[in-house]
Amino acid sequence: MSSSRGYGHLSAEQCSLRSRGKKRVAVIGVSAVVLVAMVVGVAVSVSHHGGSSSSPDSEMEVSQTVKAIQSICQPTDYKQVCVNTLTAAAGSNVTDPADLVKLAFKVAVDKIHDVFNHSALLKEAAADPRTKKALDSCEELLKYSIGDLKNSIDQLGSIDLSNMNKAVEDVKVWLSAAITYQETCLDGFENATGDAGASMRKAMNASMELTQNTLAIVNDVSAVLSSFKIPYFTRRLLSEEEEEQQRLPRWVDAGRRRLLELEAAELTADIVVAKDGSGNFTTIGEALDAVPKKSKNTTVMYIKEGVYEESVQVNRSLTNLMMVGDGPTKTKITGSLNFVDGTPTFKTATFAVIGDGFIAKNMGFENTAGAAKHQAVALRVQSDMSIFYNCQMDGYQDTLYAHTKRQFYRDCTISGTIDFVFGNSVVVFQNCLLLVRKPLENQQNIVTAQGRKDRREPTGIVLHNCTIAADPAYFPFRNQLKSYLGRPWKEYSRTLVVQSQIDDLIDPQGWLPWLGDFGLRTCFYSEFDNRGAGAGMTQRATWRGVKKMTYGHALKFTVEYFIQGNSWIKPSGIPYIPGLLPVTYL
Repeated sequence: MSSSRGYGHLSAEQCSLRSRGKKRVAVIGVSAVVLVAMVVGVAVSVSHHGGSSSSPDSEMEVSQTVKAIQSICQPTDYKQVCVNTLTAAAGSNVTDPADLVKLAFKVAVDKIHDVFNHSALLKEAAADPRTKKALDSCEELLKYSIGDLKNSIDQLGSIDLSNMNKAVEDVKVWLSAAITYQETCLDGFENATGDAGASMRKAMNASMELTQNTLAIVNDVSAVLSSFKIPYFTRRLLSEEEEEQQRLPRWVDAGRRRLLELEAAELTADIVVAKDGSGNFTTIGEALDAVPKKSKNTTVMYIKEGVYEESVQVNRSLTNLMMVGDGPTKTKITGSLNFVDGTPTFKTATFAVIGDGFIAKNMGFENTAGAAKHQAVALRVQSDMSIFYNCQMDGYQDTLYAHTKRQFYRDCTISGTIDFVFGNSVVVFQNCLLLVRKPLENQQNIVTAQGRKDRREPTGIVLHNCTIAADPAYFPFRNQLKSYLGRPWKEYSRTLVVQSQIDDLIDPQGWLPWLGDFGLRTCFYSEFDNRGAGAGMTQRATWRGVKKMTYGHALKFTVEYFIQGNSWIKPSGIPYIPGLLPVTYL
């Protein structure tokens, strides 16, 4: 189809200019609709609270600022906190709904800064080593939370027609991460002595509520805009979709579209790591110091075959980094940090990646602490739009911490025992092998433990076309030492197993409670079109949170829709299934 259709005999250049001009006009229109939507919310809110019986004098007493704040706070769970903090911050001069939304974010950031200062004071007074380490983790996590809130503010200030859907989804993902980091801070006080944990929880109460309120506000604005059924917002024109597919995402520059399809020997790497001294560096840690910071282009690091015994962290500033090894069992990063020996779970990771746009291919990540050491993470991922292709993650309890943001795993092997895939990211595992290992005699295996705290978070774990099987050493004991698909770590835990092979190691109940009835009514656990001896549904748990799923509902949790993968996975050259496979029962 001709791209100049509808412009008659205009030149290509004129068509382009006119197209851009129309987009600019439409941007103004959409921005106006955002404000109209908020004003409509104000009118509804005032009508609801005031009614027609209010006297003119009483109506005059309610300032425009108060009316606007009431509207902004209407969809939140902590309305009074929202109203009180915004009223104090806005004074009587701010009436623009857009400014009030940004102010809600700023107030949340300020509260987290207060918590950060509180944690520093507690750390000075902490005598218990575990408490001190937990407070160290909190300081790091609160910085991440502040960063994602600030990114959200910037995104809200730059939304235009061409990226409306993406921008809103970005903000939801980042706000979810900001919530998760605060929750992870509190998780770190498990088994710590003294009052620091309770003190931090009290200090963080306001910041957590305010951050959750911002997510509620963005969710509501998104819903209002969608209800207007604006063509540019609810769908993209075909030509725009085609353009999007041709554009490279920000982390894959034009000259490296097909890097992931090349074997290691064919790569032209920017940095080479080799234990034998044949590269630029002998350790990964040293090599990371040479990676450009905040790069918009892909930096390729080739890590030659070898076992690298080091704790590695790809910091937030190291964006768009691709690591390629010689194979998931040949290039291996290994460590043994663990909870029993005094390290908070968050800090036990052998390999941690925070910088956005990270890609790993043909790599192995391992934590060798063993089952007796309890929580011991091999890989922790906070990188937005990150990809792991043909990689292996080995451990026991808490092997893979899919912590936050959008992640995609293809053709990977993950082994472990208890909660060995856990976290609160927006993640799809596709064509992966989840290998259940032999636990201790008094333990049972749980494949997933998803950590969704707020019902509005876009997060969840999706296993699509995966295989859940027993490790050979565990296979003879699978009937005595039971295994389950998952358990609700947090109140709104969400996990889906879709079109996957479930072997007979999985208990017929399928899902396991965490503690008592916690999360059993509010979680979302579902299975769709699975196969194998462990896939039978007749004896599955019957909690309120265990749901039956239709074909249409299952589509919402595919790569295309759940993690918006077409825009950032397809251009990389990674093989993936955007939707569902042919359904077996149709």
